[in-house]
Amino acid sequence: MQTYAAPLRDMRFVMHELHDTAALARLPGLEEITPELLDTVLEQAAKFISATLLPLNASGDAEGCHFDNGVVRTPKGFKEAYRAFVDAGWGSLSADPRYGGQGLPETVAKLVEEMICSCNLAFGSYPGLSYGAYLALRSHGSEALKDLYLPKLVDGSWTGTMCLTESQCGTDLGLLRTKATAQPDGSYRLSGSKIFISAAEHDLTQNIVHLVLARLADAPPGVKGISLFLVPKFLPTAGGIGARNGVRCTRIEHKMGLKAASTCELSFDDAQGWMVGEPNKGMRAMFVMMNSERLSVGIQAFGIAEAAYQRAASYARERLQGRSLSGAKHPDKPADPIIVHPDVRRMLMTVRAYNEGCRALGVWVANALDRMERLGECAERRDAEDFVALMTPIVKALFSELGFESANLALQTFGGHGYIVENGMEQYVRDARISMIYEGTNGVQALDLVGRKLPANSGRLLRQFFGPAAAFIESHADDSTIGALVRAFAQALEALQQATDFITRQSANDPEEGGAASADYLRMFGFVALGFMWVRMAKIAADAEAGAGEDAAFYRAKRMTATFFIERLLPQTGSLLNSIKAGKASMMALPEAAF
Repeated sequence: MQTYAAPLRDMRFVMHELHDTAALARLPGLEEITPELLDTVLEQAAKFISATLLPLNASGDAEGCHFDNGVVRTPKGFKEAYRAFVDAGWGSLSADPRYGGQGLPETVAKLVEEMICSCNLAFGSYPGLSYGAYLALRSHGSEALKDLYLPKLVDGSWTGTMCLTESQCGTDLGLLRTKATAQPDGSYRLSGSKIFISAAEHDLTQNIVHLVLARLADAPPGVKGISLFLVPKFLPTAGGIGARNGVRCTRIEHKMGLKAASTCELSFDDAQGWMVGEPNKGMRAMFVMMNSERLSVGIQAFGIAEAAYQRAASYARERLQGRSLSGAKHPDKPADPIIVHPDVRRMLMTVRAYNEGCRALGVWVANALDRMERLGECAERRDAEDFVALMTPIVKALFSELGFESANLALQTFGGHGYIVENGMEQYVRDARISMIYEGTNGVQALDLVGRKLPANSGRLLRQFFGPAAAFIESHADDSTIGALVRAFAQALEALQQATDFITRQSANDPEEGGAASADYLRMFGFVALGFMWVRMAKIAADAEAGAGEDAAFYRAKRMTATFFIERLLPQTGSLLNSIKAGKASMMALPEAAF
């Protein structure tokens, strides 16, 4: 049985105490935002999502989607839940009011997204992709396309997709073959096929809006010759929708997880579409959607991990097995609950530290998104853009790795009972696994970090992290309450700087050296970023605990979890530095034929 309670106290801590909510109210369009308003949004979201989406998670996984002659039907209850979801406005929180959105900050929208992923990730894929399509179209679409399609995407009456992958090209989109031919009326006709397209066919809405990468006849080769097109399932009319367009679902995939989320193969047969952005500049437009989805994928993974942690912690308090190594803790019972055992504590504390650290780091990035979206051209906006660019591959890859690791640890807490379907834990493991693959595999994210983000603008992006981290160390290394934690964090930051210098030097002479170090470097950077969040949270908790009253236990637990992360998890950075410095030699030495 799956259970979940939204971690509202920790969400409020991250929003208001760790990251300054008052700063959001100084941004254009957010002047009326108050902490009380954001708290109310989270509270109402928690009630709706837990009551409406959580009960469909296990049943949707068991039933899956049905495919019959081009028609996809979602599991029982999904249509009704989707209608309630959009009617309540949960899919339009941060969308522009011009198109029917509520104009709330990304900061609160990302926390609501976490709740959705904790309760029912498969369901969340449908509105989640629509928001990504909204962003791409809003950024690069013509005014006519935006006025026609964005209100429908925002109110949820239509959904959106991103159509990139083909059978011969995944990461290497320069190999795609889908063709687009210009028409006299300014539209285009598309022919080709796409695979692994999430939410590309379903019964939740009347229309589906596909954003499709394709080539014009005179396009240059490679990624420089890719354009982006909007291709609706049904052609819109003044009264709503008209004729069926030339796009069909030819099959759905049978997957390891996310069984209630349709993953489709699409065929475009002389389908009518309209260009989004400029000819041969489709990747620029599509990256708006892809980067949004990459941040969301990170949230997906630790959202699952949060639900898995809550279930595992509850089980560990109740399951009686063996006695404590230091003597019986509950002599009145036939055995002690397994939470007394150090290894069970190790697993639960690891998951807890990862989840709370990821939430803190994710909201820091969401704050930067709000500044990036709402400020005009200025230094603060450029800094926000730099920070989001730097952290996007880290959030996607690190959060998805830790989310999957955490789901596994939570299952392990159950022992054999975790492997049984009825307890709901194995679904978390299966559902979390895809987050390390889609929207660019984690290996691709690592290459992006090392190959693009590190050298960009002579290392300018790095300043947005190293600067604040170094300033915090300087101010708090001798702090009477957290000084030891800060000094340990300083060692990890120094190791990250060494790794950065090493990769920069080695890659200048041999690009494969950067590639060989990339996965370890991304994980290392991510752990140091989590460490920065934890020392900051420890300082806030230490200062607040004494006068916190009923909240004292919350702050005490926060300090204890910070200590666990810094002492037990952050030291991984040392071994990662050693692996990076070992170079590519042993990795690349074995001949291809020997594999």
